[in-house]
Amino acid sequence: MPAKAAFFEVEPWEEAYIEEHLDKDLEFAFYPDPLTIDNVELAEGYEIISPFIYSDIGRGVLERLPNLGLIATRSTGFDHIDVRICQEREIAVSNVPSYGENTVAEHTFALILSLSRKVLPSVERTRRGNFDLEGLRGFDLKGKTIGVVGVGHIGQHVIRIAHGFEMDVAVFDVRRDELLAKNLGFKYAGLDELLGLSDVISLHAPYNPHTHHMINRRNIHKVKRGAILINTSRGGLVETAAIVEGLQSGILSGAGLDVLEEEGLIKEERQLLSHEYSHEKLRIALETHLLLFRDDVIITPHNAFNSLESVQRILDTTIANITSYLEGQPQNIVGLRAA
Repeated sequence: MPAKAAFFEVEPWEEAYIEEHLDKDLEFAFYPDPLTIDNVELAEGYEIISPFIYSDIGRGVLERLPNLGLIATRSTGFDHIDVRICQEREIAVSNVPSYGENTVAEHTFALILSLSRKVLPSVERTRRGNFDLEGLRGFDLKGKTIGVVGVGHIGQHVIRIAHGFEMDVAVFDVRRDELLAKNLGFKYAGLDELLGLSDVISLHAPYNPHTHHMINRRNIHKVKRGAILINTSRGGLVETAAIVEGLQSGILSGAGLDVLEEEGLIKEERQLLSHEYSHEKLRIALETHLLLFRDDVIITPHNAFNSLESVQRILDTTIANITSYLEGQPQNIVGLRAA
């Protein structure tokens, strides 16, 4: 019997690409929607599933999938998967560890420049036929300090681009590599120190219990007054209330967000009416809606990864992950089988 693989959150062109490049003996199924407990029956009987970031693969879903051997997420992050349950069940979880360090870094600077040069209000004003410059004065990046939180593949590329703008670079990372710092031309700093000296704060850390709300209502007051905050990593790194407070108090002069703390609720407002949510989640959703309509905030829909080249690299790596699993030599494994 051929192995069976179900792909979720896929576009039609991705279906064609996967079918062309994966083993023809593999039995495929494709679904445009995320995999959740509400539609888990779609994945029943499959040995392999491949979700993107909006699927919610927790205990309830996993308990309904006794035949599951591999979850090949088409993302670097895997916080949408209960890896601990997968470890207990010996389900392999593969990710795409590197696909778009330049892609996400370029989007990061698109957000930075949009805020530093007030691009959004400038465009909106001129579209109305108003060429008045009042309130549109921005600031140069040259000579400013960018604080990069997390110096993985994406963070390193951000640093390279920052040097092109002649910016000074400070880095916070739990692991320090002095040779890397010398080669890339940056200095390490503690998180509080970085917040206090950075004109631009850009987050590139993974999301886990240790990084949850690493920017919060307590340390937002340690941020250099007038700084801008950029998050193209994971929404949970920042407490939404801290952004609101920072902007309202003038601590932050702007925020560029490609990710949000309760992204699913904001993306699909109907969920707010069809499900019961905690007061905390509803409060976060309301705070996020307040940010949507501010002139000093730019929110993009988790789009930093979304270049043609990057998406193709994601598919290529996912196909390789599935192929290697079928050959008995799984690669890019997180969790139990990574040991």
